[in-house]
Amino acid sequence: MGQEDVESGVDFCTILGYTFYCLQSEKMNLREIIPRLFILILLFVLLLVFGCSTPSWFPIKAGPSYKAKMKELLDKEVVMIDQEEYVKILNPKASDGKDQPTYLYVPVNEYLSKKETFTAITSPVEGVKKESSVTPTKASPSLLEEETLALSPPKLAVSRLKKKVLITYFDDRTTQGEEVFGDWVAEKLMNEVNRRTLQVLFADYQTVKEFFEKKGIDLKDLETPKGLQLLNEVFGVHALVAGELTGPYVFATKKTKDQEATASAIIKIDMRLVDTFTGKTLKNFSANNPIIAAKEKGSFSEEKAKVKAIDVTIANLGRSLGKELDGMDWFCRIAKVEGEDVYMNAGKLTGLQVGDVMEVFRPGGSGEQGEVKDKIRISAFIGIDASMGRLIQGKNPDVNDILKLAKSEGT
Repeated sequence: MGQEDVESGVDFCTILGYTFYCLQSEKMNLREIIPRLFILILLFVLLLVFGCSTPSWFPIKAGPSYKAKMKELLDKEVVMIDQEEYVKILNPKASDGKDQPTYLYVPVNEYLSKKETFTAITSPVEGVKKESSVTPTKASPSLLEEETLALSPPKLAVSRLKKKVLITYFDDRTTQGEEVFGDWVAEKLMNEVNRRTLQVLFADYQTVKEFFEKKGIDLKDLETPKGLQLLNEVFGVHALVAGELTGPYVFATKKTKDQEATASAIIKIDMRLVDTFTGKTLKNFSANNPIIAAKEKGSFSEEKAKVKAIDVTIANLGRSLGKELDGMDWFCRIAKVEGEDVYMNAGKLTGLQVGDVMEVFRPGGSGEQGEVKDKIRISAFIGIDASMGRLIQGKNPDVNDILKLAKSEGT
């Protein structure tokens, strides 16, 4: 027990002694004792709250695990990235090649569990305070080019390459002819999927529509083998999403003197996910909202109920669709070959980078990829989302050959 704890104990004993003396005094009556006793208790509580140190007998203390964690990181360089703490370490593979970064950042918990395998960077400031060990630091542009995040295994599995998806306008089977929701539902579904995954790039429906009209092909033929082949080879689309909606149906009560107008709505959406390369339907989806979830009151309650019903249903579909799209393999196609220059139907928007090495596969039968025949290194981006490169291995690539990011490049 420290000196401050002893002093706190003495103060407490003094207060109790004085209280006992007051109670025993014959000169004090009950009306005098009660106010003074209340004041003494209040002073004692304030003494505990505002005391400079916590006595050893006080029930609330800082956890030892937190103190141990801060002690381990006291002399390490720790930064805050996306509201998570990372420890800066030397990259053990930095000497393997120029493409390897000098430093890595690992999450604090991962560092503490495997600290024997990491070489942490010691903070350059001596006597660093606990608060400074987690203060965000700004790196110079040159430093950012040399350093990268060492994320946990689940995050490493996330590809930087985006799959192209076309969502068609939904076939609107609503009973009210003047109201059309098909295009609006498609747009809301795209926004919901974009919110849930970073691995999707949506193709523009109007651009696809104009292309098919010039070719004299009806949009109803999008899901035919010919339509899917054009989507894949011309636009680089990996998956087509199409479907139908039924509703929304509204159940409303009129406004009365004692009650506001109320309305509830329900809608059902059926859709399918089609692989444009194989022509197979990967999955069918169906969802509708609970009617109680789309209940609204007051002015424009019917319109608000319809919007609510669509939002709830789209949220359920977007979650499932996002997971399916994340699980699809990425590839692109050779669009054109001119001498040594090879043009591809994917580029910067997709996530490709200048210097990436692409493996060339000859398409197999029944929508399967064949054997590796060539390798191409990307040299430049062209247009909205296209790129060009040159052969570094093999010869004679063909238009519509399949391209995948080489395994050594990481996906």
